[in-house]
Amino acid sequence: MAFLKSARSVETETKIGYHRCDSGLYLQVARSGTKSWIFRYKSPVTAKQREMGLGSLNLVTLAMARNMALECRQQLLKKLDPLEERTRIKRERLLKQARFITFEEAAERCIASKKPEWKSVKHAQQWSNTLKTYAYPVFGSLSLSDLNTDLVLKAIEPIWTSKATTASRVRQRIETVWDWARAREYVEGENPARLRGHLDKILANTDKIKRVKHHAALPYKEINLFIKKLRDQKGISVLALEFMILTATRTGEVRGAKWQEIDLSNRVWTIPSYRMKAGKEHRVPLCNRAEQIINNLKSNRKPDDFIFLGGKIGKGLSNGAMLVLLKKMNIGPYTVHGFRSTFTDWVAEEAYQFSNETVELALSHTIKNKVEAAYRRGDQLERRRELMNEWNKYIEKSLPKTNAYK
Repeated sequence: MAFLKSARSVETETKIGYHRCDSGLYLQVARSGTKSWIFRYKSPVTAKQREMGLGSLNLVTLAMARNMALECRQQLLKKLDPLEERTRIKRERLLKQARFITFEEAAERCIASKKPEWKSVKHAQQWSNTLKTYAYPVFGSLSLSDLNTDLVLKAIEPIWTSKATTASRVRQRIETVWDWARAREYVEGENPARLRGHLDKILANTDKIKRVKHHAALPYKEINLFIKKLRDQKGISVLALEFMILTATRTGEVRGAKWQEIDLSNRVWTIPSYRMKAGKEHRVPLCNRAEQIINNLKSNRKPDDFIFLGGKIGKGLSNGAMLVLLKKMNIGPYTVHGFRSTFTDWVAEEAYQFSNETVELALSHTIKNKVEAAYRRGDQLERRRELMNEWNKYIEKSLPKTNAYK
């Protein structure tokens, strides 16, 4: 086999196959006419013949290829396999880069790469929201190489039993991000978020935890059908129940509502602290339909009168009035309080543009974390107004021709 010794001979060679240019260095001419450099050698580890690509002739000149082949031969003298050495150097470079890639950056890149396989944009948004809420505050700004079991536990342990489903999804998503990064060789070693054989040795088995029995909630996709059937009923409890659903408030807060709490000019219902479960004043933005219900009941009322009057003069609705209404409608084993869960489920699946903090404020939930509570400023009234308006629009959307409850 004749050597191709000059750059000119390399440029003009057209015969398909391998053409020797130096010790172990070959020019490969493909059927398509493209040319590339190959270094052929016997592995010092396995004694098997191997081939290592050195790049295209368009990018690597003959002189450059000879220098690269020389470097490979020098590695062979040291009993090093050139292909293995290249892989090792690449891995070290990627690991070094990983020190500058944060978990949040890796997560967003992972989500972007997996979007095409997901059925909806919503799924990607749910991924981002759960990680933003639970993972990023703990280790989002840290490099991938710093992520460890303790940090993963710090993110999910506080909600592992109280929000088991959410915690499980957060863990799975952290695990997926790490696996994605490891596949790209940004990190190496065991996945700190792995459950089986790892975190399951530390965390409680949620399947064996005694669950709190929650109030049965109407599936949110059936809420507009329910409202349609509700509006076919008669009585003050009908309006009270719809008002409660539209404001995502509690039964007692609606039953005890008085006219002096309503500010129609600003479309706000202010519930005094002594009537709130958390003992703190709560402002509720009124959507269009909620305001309409109030206006329909407004005639000749005194400030101290109840908005939703009961059967007795001067008294509000009884404690079981709305529950009796639900049973009369015979729509299933749902509870009045369960409509707050219906609202929460709708937000999680359909209104993911709203933050978890906004939703918690809308539900007037108490913040158990004292540090988080100290940093919360204001009650996001206008942002919550946007949220409740979206909820109102969803309820009022066009109904199917058939009624599932009939």
